Amino acid sequence: MAAAPLLRLSLFPQSIKPLSTNFKPPNPLLHRATLKPRLPISKISASYTPTPATDRLLSAASYFFPFFNGLQYGRFVLSQYPILAVPLKPILPLLSLYHSIPYASFISFFALYLGVVQNPSFSRYVRFNALQALVLDVLLVVPLLVQRILSPGRTGLGLKLTIWGYNALFVFVVVCFIYGLVFSVLGKTPYLPFVAEAAGRQLD
Repeated sequence: MAAAPLLRLSLFPQSIKPLSTNFKPPNPLLHRATLKPRLPISKISASYTPTPATDRLLSAASYFFPFFNGLQYGRFVLSQYPILAVPLKPILPLLSLYHSIPYASFISFFALYLGVVQNPSFSRYVRFNALQALVLDVLLVVPLLVQRILSPGRTGLGLKLTIWGYNALFVFVVVCFIYGLVFSVLGKTPYLPFVAEAAGRQLD
């Protein structure tokens, strides 16, 4: 008896009606549009504070102090190649004024140390550059002390060693001066070799 309904369905398939003639598959685009929008990703904002122009100027001016005192090491290379002295012509009046003042080196040293390095009203950027210039100037005095102690002489091998040492120190002074001057003007911190670490320890 249970097979009678099944037999009836197989004999009359046209009697079965579809569930719905208006059925449509879901639209994937519409489905995506109905999704909840994602939360906007927060942008990472970074603030940059440029170095003030006064700090740049003071930092750049500090490197003139060891540069003026280190020009004495260029006596041999400048006499042999006078063309190298051409870039120095714009600062010759300032250099002449510096050397015309009695004890200008000592006055400049203590003025930078007491007036800038030990002055908390200046920023750390200015104080670091001033102290770095002072440390460089102190290091430039060491070769003169060694020369006076050893007395290499003015002829022969001693003179050649003196010339080579002076030329190397002159190149070192010029490179440090240009590097410190350019970076200070750009507002960046110059780190001189053999000098920056000592200056950082003294300032911290």
